[in-house]
Amino acid sequence: MEELLNKIICGDSLELLKEIPNNSVDLIFADPPYNLQLNGELYRPDQSKVDAVNDEWDKFDSFKEYDKFCESWLKECYRVLKDTGSMWVIGSYHNIFRVGYLMQNIGYWLLNDVVWIKTNPMPNFKGTRFNNAHETLIWATKSKEAKYTFHYHSLKCMNDDLQMRSDWYIPICQGNERIKVDGKKAHTTQKPKELLYRIILATSNYGDLVLDPFCGSGTTAAVAKKLGRQFITIDKEKFYVDVANERVNNIKPIAKDLLEYKIEIKKPKVPFGNLIESGYIEIGQKLYSKDKKNEAIVNADASIICNDITGSIHKVSAEIQNKISNNGWNYWFIENGKGMISIDEIRTAYCVQYLPKEISDSIF
Repeated sequence: MEELLNKIICGDSLELLKEIPNNSVDLIFADPPYNLQLNGELYRPDQSKVDAVNDEWDKFDSFKEYDKFCESWLKECYRVLKDTGSMWVIGSYHNIFRVGYLMQNIGYWLLNDVVWIKTNPMPNFKGTRFNNAHETLIWATKSKEAKYTFHYHSLKCMNDDLQMRSDWYIPICQGNERIKVDGKKAHTTQKPKELLYRIILATSNYGDLVLDPFCGSGTTAAVAKKLGRQFITIDKEKFYVDVANERVNNIKPIAKDLLEYKIEIKKPKVPFGNLIESGYIEIGQKLYSKDKKNEAIVNADASIICNDITGSIHKVSAEIQNKISNNGWNYWFIENGKGMISIDEIRTAYCVQYLPKEISDSIF
């Protein structure tokens, strides 16, 4: 598969997907033809023609033909996707319900439907329907039991410490982001890089392999390269492949250390008693709150006592603050010749000393 890696390949996806080994891809983003079924040309009130999607690659003779096409590429994607991988498909009301039905029949497990709400949608010039201001994405895995990648805490951090919702307000491509050739749109359905940035960042890791079987102007490849992922992207139109290659060749990857999910790293489960048993904390040693207003004594059974309250480092720190719960690791400190040191820092030192190197290295 080496000859396919980090390439934008010109050819038929239904054939080229067969060259990719089973269970080898970490993340798939598919932006297939929508089969829009547009009737006639569309004009603005000033009689200027709307640059709509009327390309030949989006036209199918019937729903049956479209379903057959989608079932073929969806089955190939299912085959090449790892058991731990994620599958994303985007579409409009013209096709997304047909695609979702086929995905469930094939065996995909649907995790979410995400609504991409376009903050600057094209108006409905005829005034005969609602302004179509969104598209739908389906996020799925190969099975209900799949242990897929999802950087929940990083997405929450991106969203000002609020849980990321399934309605994404992102503008359509505009300004310098919209790729043009000879003054015209290079691709009628170019997806915004912000959309792919969120998907790739959320559901893959550094060095993972990302597949896009309908790459168009190359947004997936461009964002994957920037985020330190490998990619395989395919399109049957040579014009699009040329546009995408020129675009991707100008992308400079972000430094690896800036792509680490540090906020996702969990502290190891080390009981306070381990620090006592190993001598990092002495029996009878005093613990202090950071402001030194509260003082506790460490007992042999790893409980502590403060103001006649006895219990764990967490329970005691909560009670003296009149809280239901509290993280004692961040509340208690010891004092030595260098000043105040949190017991959480002592836990870190313990982990580096006693945990296997591969675990301590991944944490610290």
